[in-house]
Amino acid sequence: MVSEHGSDRPRSPAAGTDPLGDPFLRTCFAVPVPPAAFLHRPRLTRRLGRVPDTPLTVVDGCAGAGKTLLVADWAARLERPVAWFTVDSCGRAPGVFWAYLLEALRASGAEELQDIGAPADAGTVDHGLLTRLAARLDARDRPVTVVLDAYDRVTALEITDQLGFVLHHAGRGLRLVLVTRVEPTLPLHRCRADGTLTEIRDAELAFTPEEAAALLELHGLHLGHDAVRALVARTRGWAAGLRLCALAARQSGDPEKYLKEFEAGQSTIADFLLAEVLERQPPATQDLLLRVSVLDRFCPDLADALTGRRDAGPVLAELHRSNAFVEYLGHAWYRLHPLFAEILKAHLRMRLPGLESELHRRAARWLRHAGPLSDTLAHGAAAGDWEFTARALVDDLALGQFFTGLRSGDLDALFARMPPGATGPEADLVRAARELAGPDRDRACVHLERARRASARAGPGRAEVRLGCALLDTLDARLAGAPDRAEHAARTARELWRDLPAALLDRHPELPALLRTHLGAARLWAGRFDDARAVLSEAAAGRDAATAPPREEALGLLALIDLLTGWPTRAERAALAALADAERFSLAEPAGLDLVHPVLAAVAVDRDELDDAQALLDRAAAVRPVPPDPVTAACRVIARACLQLARGRTEAALETAGTAVPAAVASPWAEDRTALVVSAAHLAEGRPETAVEVLRDAVGRDAACTVAAARAHLAAGDPDAALHLLDRLPADRSGGPAVTVRALLVRAEAAVLRGDPATARRLAVRALADARRERLRRPLLEAGPSLRRLLRSDVLQGALRSGPADRPGARGRIPPRTARQTALVVEELSGRERDVLRRLARMMSTEEIAADLFVSVNTVKTHLKSAYRKLGVNRRSDAVHRARELRLL
Repeated sequence: MVSEHGSDRPRSPAAGTDPLGDPFLRTCFAVPVPPAAFLHRPRLTRRLGRVPDTPLTVVDGCAGAGKTLLVADWAARLERPVAWFTVDSCGRAPGVFWAYLLEALRASGAEELQDIGAPADAGTVDHGLLTRLAARLDARDRPVTVVLDAYDRVTALEITDQLGFVLHHAGRGLRLVLVTRVEPTLPLHRCRADGTLTEIRDAELAFTPEEAAALLELHGLHLGHDAVRALVARTRGWAAGLRLCALAARQSGDPEKYLKEFEAGQSTIADFLLAEVLERQPPATQDLLLRVSVLDRFCPDLADALTGRRDAGPVLAELHRSNAFVEYLGHAWYRLHPLFAEILKAHLRMRLPGLESELHRRAARWLRHAGPLSDTLAHGAAAGDWEFTARALVDDLALGQFFTGLRSGDLDALFARMPPGATGPEADLVRAARELAGPDRDRACVHLERARRASARAGPGRAEVRLGCALLDTLDARLAGAPDRAEHAARTARELWRDLPAALLDRHPELPALLRTHLGAARLWAGRFDDARAVLSEAAAGRDAATAPPREEALGLLALIDLLTGWPTRAERAALAALADAERFSLAEPAGLDLVHPVLAAVAVDRDELDDAQALLDRAAAVRPVPPDPVTAACRVIARACLQLARGRTEAALETAGTAVPAAVASPWAEDRTALVVSAAHLAEGRPETAVEVLRDAVGRDAACTVAAARAHLAAGDPDAALHLLDRLPADRSGGPAVTVRALLVRAEAAVLRGDPATARRLAVRALADARRERLRRPLLEAGPSLRRLLRSDVLQGALRSGPADRPGARGRIPPRTARQTALVVEELSGRERDVLRRLARMMSTEEIAADLFVSVNTVKTHLKSAYRKLGVNRRSDAVHRARELRLL
């Protein structure tokens, strides 16, 4: 049952926090409290009583038509909880809208939604999150009722599309009530046709003469029948107009005469509001109303800060009780009726020109100490006080929110208005952060250097500014490929943390996550894999939405380390973990995933899944054509060159490998991997001596290059030199399976050339077993002709089947391409199963497939199980590969 301050729910909205760790604005979840002079209207609440039978209800009327109070009165009489969300500025971006709506649902008692995730980006919402939400709602025994008040404030068209998707697929689990001034762009014509829509529109919201008479009596006015009918005719039953008339007439000596004069003499409601409502208030109350008109919401203390008095509390309470268009939001917060506020603001500019900026300035300073940072910044910007606004952001340690979090887009848009004349180190830091978050690093460096110099001139104080400089310095050094400078900047940042309040640092977990990720990337570029792994593992350990982008980036960097050290399955696992995390927090294509697709492409090349590798590289280039940093750029170049080499395009591979990656210092692993590709290209063209020479500097330093050099010696007919190189390779630097399998194959081929078939078979069996576990195919295809004959022999395959690799859980035989056989499917795949497989091949999640095919997630899982059984596999990647072998895709 809805209570005076909201609803009897399992927990208060105050218990939740938004994905940045800040408390949600509780007033957005509060069910409005009808005023004392509110008229219960049974004819309309009976219409709302149809909500349990129709998925969608739209209460659509003009400003002041009484929509919100009508629905609030109906909700208060229900015997079940209602999820109420008043859309404000916090709900105009898709990510923010869904974060608030999910919190409203959880606060209403929908416990099954606790673990479905939440958006972490202001501008986007992953389709998988919406699919999970719809599926969970569809599974409910009883529907949940959701009221979206002021839905007309939603300006992003994608929100309406997303809401329509959830409503359609939630089935009987969701009953949605939209309170709006304009008709939503949902397909209402279909709902009207099939009877699944309840509508209460402007004409029905209009007061009847009987209702108007009852309303006037609640205001202490007893008018004759004809007078009431005349008033209803002139106001067309507009609720706000009737209330305004009642308030003004009540103060007149002859209310009936006054209302007749109003009917004849007033041309606009604005004139009436100003002359008969505002000007009839005491001067101090008029002044208060004019001043608070610059605020979206206000409490008595904030109103006092704008008036310079201390009496706002009782004045606001009385204005609300007298229904003077001051609405109570709950928790001591109020707002003006939007139309009234707009008229008051216009009158403020006329009556007190120049005061509006000063009021915004006072509001910003009050909110700086007692309100959310977003409101502080908005009022500071409205006042034109950009130095204060930038200082508030930097002092709050919120500079990292340009790179992560729901408000990154809002911050960028707000500070895009900052004029060039705004000075100070904080303003320059904000400019530098905006540019570093975008594509212009050169301009960012100019602003960052200016902020650094201004901070140095200010002396040892202002630790917040110096911390901001250190954070941006670390990012800039990482983007420039300057590891030593990144180490110095990160060390400075860690030292500055000791000078800042722990409570302030705790509010911004994104700061250490960003710092560790940038430092880890710089160490990786320098080839310090162990040091990079240590700091990246810390960055990847977070769990909240505020740290999602750096966490996913750290996972991508860890995946690259695994790839470079020869562990493709571990690399794939880390990359997929990054994708899953992005899906959980609705980050469709965040910057943190720039490295994931090239890494997965490189793994696919080693597994000879070349079409998949091409699709992954194409997707990476489409999302971000210019790689953001040298690590990503080098990874893309090397993965693309390896793919071209695997396809037999040696000239293209050599050209790609020669692509320059701008960086302050060269990366040892990037140079080694480039040499590896160049050497392999020469070897493929029949130039083994050149292949050996290309790798001369990398031999002994990089295990993969050493093994490749040994293979080139074999091709040159020198097995002794090949074995000598492998024997010199330290055991602790031998690398993972992608390296050791190749090393075993080189040793096996050397044994063949030296006339030792028993040793060759023993080594080949070990290599095939390890390759099977990792699904490695390229090393087998790269083997020399004499070894390939051995790999295809029945004797070797029999030894492999009876060897140590033949155990529960081991994968089936992975023969080289030359020995593949086309197996038959015992049972034909259905058309729908093929549809599912095609989407699996495009790396779509189960939820995305369900949404694309307009079926439930459970239906997709059923098709998958059936397809797996028919194909004889138990993993999605194996199913795709098997289907391609059978030419089903």
